[in-house]
Amino acid sequence: MASSGSPARWDGSRHAPWLMMLAGLVVLYGPTLYDLLSGPWLSDQQGHGPIILLLVGWLIRQRWSQVDDATLSAPVPRVAWPVLLMACATYVIGRSQGVLVFELGSLIPMLAGVVLLLRGPRQLRAVAFPLVFMCFMVPLPGAIVDAVTMPVKLAVSATVGQVLYWAGFPISLSGVLIQIGPYQLLVADACAGLTTLFTLEALGFLYLNIVRSSSMARNVILGILIVPISFMANVIRVMTLVLITYYLGDAAGQGFLHGFAGLLLFVTALLLTLGVDGLLQRSLPGQGAAHA
Repeated sequence: MASSGSPARWDGSRHAPWLMMLAGLVVLYGPTLYDLLSGPWLSDQQGHGPIILLLVGWLIRQRWSQVDDATLSAPVPRVAWPVLLMACATYVIGRSQGVLVFELGSLIPMLAGVVLLLRGPRQLRAVAFPLVFMCFMVPLPGAIVDAVTMPVKLAVSATVGQVLYWAGFPISLSGVLIQIGPYQLLVADACAGLTTLFTLEALGFLYLNIVRSSSMARNVILGILIVPISFMANVIRVMTLVLITYYLGDAAGQGFLHGFAGLLLFVTALLLTLGVDGLLQRSLPGQGAAHA
């Protein structure tokens, strides 16, 4: 007879379905992740992908324990299998046709189907936000990026040019080409494109979920304001690069300080979000407490 302090035995019947599902996910999505890590996720535009993937893993781990075996609802295979079949079909189309948004995007319903099949709806609700948050690591279709990036770049460039002109700097603007003093700067996609805004949106929604205010009005207003906050953070980044180039030269603007401006982008977005959230807490009547 084993003592009460002996380690728990391996329950093969309980863990076998999970091991089978894990093996299937590795076979399907291992090549996809490898292609991303050796390709798109190495670029400035999609470099946030691995960070989002790590955050999703951390969020799922944090929220998984919210549902224990005693409160677990029954699995629903009649719903889970159609979801899994739909995810498999989407993956096959995406992989065979080279449509990355289908190939990687299918991982979201695939994981949802696995959770429904093995743990039930209550567990799925607990990890719903991490699964939705995975949308931010799916590379946007090139047609959408091309269609939206230029208007965003033009708006950012125009705002930077106007603000610095009002501040008395010798600056002129031609589309996305900024002339300040003897220097010319081209506002690149990585500095003020749609993918940058997309990354900042992810940061904002992550903040909303972590803070988890009980005030619906605050959550809705802050969620809407994430868009202009992301835009302003982009403006501040480009303005910083323009001023670095003006005062320190083109080498400084394109060297180490260019990377520093990228870090400044996310710090600025976070500080603006915190500032706006603080104002909402003080101005909204009956503001509920936040739960960090």
